[in-house]
Amino acid sequence: MGAGVKRFWKEAKAEAAEDGWTVRLDGRPLRTPAKAPFLAPTRALAEAAAAEWAAQEAEVKPAEMPFTRAVNTAIDRTAPEWEAVAAAVAAYGGSDLLCYRAEGPEALRARQAAHWDPLLDWAREAHGARLVTASGIVHRAQDEAALARLEAAVRRFDAYGLTALYDLTALSGSLVIALAVAQRRLEAGEGWRLSRLDESWNEEFWGVDDLAAATAARKARDFEVAARMLALLEA
Repeated sequence: MGAGVKRFWKEAKAEAAEDGWTVRLDGRPLRTPAKAPFLAPTRALAEAAAAEWAAQEAEVKPAEMPFTRAVNTAIDRTAPEWEAVAAAVAAYGGSDLLCYRAEGPEALRARQAAHWDPLLDWAREAHGARLVTASGIVHRAQDEAALARLEAAVRRFDAYGLTALYDLTALSGSLVIALAVAQRRLEAGEGWRLSRLDESWNEEFWGVDDLAAATAARKARDFEVAARMLALLEA
């Protein structure tokens, strides 16, 4: 259901369905854009989607319905292409943001090391994935065994979880940060802040660009939604 559609229902409610939980509008079950049954695996996620429908006023605003959109994406896009999506997420391990350090100044390098090295240590301890770092932007190949272990962690997620993990990874540029948020090693806000160390450094010295700040704020909200979806999947 796209923008421009007028609200036609009085009540939006999460209800149990045969294979999970759905949202009903005046008793009629939702369907995805591809016409599949709208099904969430947990009541909490279905209730979050139902609340989005209930909050719509005269006109439907899809941009204000991130959980509905995420469930639709999981059903219509991620599930049918699960292998390809999992591979795309796992590929970030080979060029993870945390592995590429500034050539200077030294204060920035020290900040990156102080905040990013503990996460690389966590990836090694939690997943057996030892990633190496490099200075500059020239690609440095990672150990295949380490990448395979990170891929194994990605492949533990079902279509709903993988949809959220994809967003966390793509928005941050770091599979390690995404997994750390997904596995409660990091709060979402901290994960997002750590993914923007370089940008924050530049803002300290050159000031804040309004357009860039607005884009970053939108991405931060999307990052938070993805983390919240993972929490709702465990509720």
